[in-house]
Amino acid sequence: MLALDIKSVLQPGSRVLCIGAHCDDIEIGCGGSMLKWLASSTDIHVDWLVLSGSEVRDREALTSAAIFLRDAASSEIIIKSFRNGFFPAVLADLKMYFEDIKQRPAPDLILTHYRHDLHQDHRVVNELTWNTFRNHLILEYEIPKYDGDLGQPNVYVEIDQPTADAKITALMDSFASERDKNWFDERTFHAMLRLRGVECQSVGGLAEAFHGRKILI
Repeated sequence: MLALDIKSVLQPGSRVLCIGAHCDDIEIGCGGSMLKWLASSTDIHVDWLVLSGSEVRDREALTSAAIFLRDAASSEIIIKSFRNGFFPAVLADLKMYFEDIKQRPAPDLILTHYRHDLHQDHRVVNELTWNTFRNHLILEYEIPKYDGDLGQPNVYVEIDQPTADAKITALMDSFASERDKNWFDERTFHAMLRLRGVECQSVGGLAEAFHGRKILI
């Protein structure tokens, strides 16, 4: 298994663009990796983009993002109001917004939804990410859900226990509106980290996983 140092990608002054369809997607999919990377660097800027929100969930998302971005050199949190569950129906508007995103400073790393995610909003976000950014490193994160659409990832980030605990605690504390969902609990999030840790033989037994479709070495 090939091990790459993230510092070869995220050098001082680097920019990371995190894209999530909904208010907790980024945290679930790559929250542990972001905590780890930002803690190890003193000069990373993060654009944290959530495309669908509501009055309650916006507040939760801002609370959560502040926790996950606490070690960023600088950050911008953007929460849009595209209708939850209807992204295919507003594709033209989303496409225009992604064109606006492209005018911002170019990111060195983009974290977005998995290509074969069965949630329609997630899938649209992935397609628009690849349509918009053609010369960027893109890693696709995964979201556990009823659909059973988890794939076979090929990129892993080792997560230590304190970072895993911080990720899970922030999710549970920040998103009170999600706690009534039967999958939104500590067991689910820890199980994902443990499973991916087994697959990559993580030293601490935990990891987050991504799909890296195009990586130029």
